[in-house]
Amino acid sequence: MNYDVSRRSFLYSVSMLAAGTAISSPLHGFGLDKKLKVVLVGTGVRGVSFWGKRLVEQYPTKLQFVGLCDINPGRLNYAKEYMGVDCKVYTDFDEMVREAMPDLIIVTTKDSTHHEYIIKGLEYGCDVLTEKPLTIDEDKCQAILDAERKSNKNLIVGFNYRWGPYMTKIKELLHNNSIGDITSVDFHWYLNIHHGASYFRRWHGLMDSSGSLWVHKATHHFDLLNWWLDADPEEVFAYGALEHYGSNGPFKGEKCRGCEHRDTCRYFWDITKSQHDVRLYVENEKYDGYIRDNCVYRDEIDIYDKMSAQIKYANNAIVNYSLTTYSPFEGWKIAFNGQKGRIDAWLDIPWITNENLDQEALHAAEMNQNLADDRIIEPLILFRNWEDYQTIQVVSERGGHGGGDRRLHDKIFLNPDAADPYKHAAGVRDGVMSVLIGIAARKSIMANTPVKIADLTDLKPSATRT
Repeated sequence: MNYDVSRRSFLYSVSMLAAGTAISSPLHGFGLDKKLKVVLVGTGVRGVSFWGKRLVEQYPTKLQFVGLCDINPGRLNYAKEYMGVDCKVYTDFDEMVREAMPDLIIVTTKDSTHHEYIIKGLEYGCDVLTEKPLTIDEDKCQAILDAERKSNKNLIVGFNYRWGPYMTKIKELLHNNSIGDITSVDFHWYLNIHHGASYFRRWHGLMDSSGSLWVHKATHHFDLLNWWLDADPEEVFAYGALEHYGSNGPFKGEKCRGCEHRDTCRYFWDITKSQHDVRLYVENEKYDGYIRDNCVYRDEIDIYDKMSAQIKYANNAIVNYSLTTYSPFEGWKIAFNGQKGRIDAWLDIPWITNENLDQEALHAAEMNQNLADDRIIEPLILFRNWEDYQTIQVVSERGGHGGGDRRLHDKIFLNPDAADPYKHAAGVRDGVMSVLIGIAARKSIMANTPVKIADLTDLKPSATRT
């Protein structure tokens, strides 16, 4: 590809963003007549909404989509309509990149194929932005690392949870040494029976597609840990099992639609209630056979539904982590123990807040990009040895992953030169280290032994990421 001055300027901005460095000028060199040329590969729900429609609506003067790609032509046509773009659609990724000559490739395909498009994009001389997780195994991680080094281009990983005000307040307290050196962490995440079950209906329930929820879901949590602790993981020992979903069910069907057990199965989900889901998935099953409302009890499910891990960090911090996928409520809690005190934080734990949230609507609210004005107050507790504890009230948001979604987008597409004192921006090392914890946990379960992070790729854990 031939890159003009304005395109090179954007690549420089992206490189500074991936490194977590302040950029002197947002999208320097792009005038009103030169928008950022973007293509999207993977037009599932995450792609067409968060990385599609929202960008079109929020940043019309900064970027334009010049191509959409998917293996499913029906989904492609609906994606173009839903996003409100006027660009060519492709079922061939290479053809799209050669014709559209994009500045930025956004990858939102199935997790197991992320590496294909990341590596190809870098080889074509483009910068790449990928949805989390970066990839699903250590070999693909190494291939991505090699490709980025060889290409001299950059890779951004879409870690949105970091950017929320509540998560940032925790980072601020730790960064300011409020409780001294961190010695241990207890971190527990609970997916409710609505959100948790959704992973087992989809391709996420297959190890070869998602790498398990150790990778697909927990990559969020592990990235937060790495970022909060400002250190790399060193060793993982884990347990896990499939005991609730899959073949453990009392019955099974082909899919929820038309299932004979719809009146007795508590996990029955009526996809036809959502016109968006029908048009995006149901109407396009004929092209690739993908069923969005699969049975959560089907025999092919082979991922874990309960997970627990001990993670040792290079700075000697020890983390006790768990993920539950069939909890009556959705929420999480964490406690940091330090040499000088402790921090307790949580979200949506019913008995702590003394409120009963609508569990079915909770995930929809989190994913909603239009709740930016829905401010909420969330407390966290700061303890210091020999002192009374403090309750710190954090102004947060319910929608868009706690306000993280729009802040991530604004940093990338609106204000890339904005100060980033807490290093929110995530690059390839962040992406690799977050998935390596999940990969190591998976390997540990299979071998019943601790797994060292340094044995998985050529990245060596560091006690400090500064």
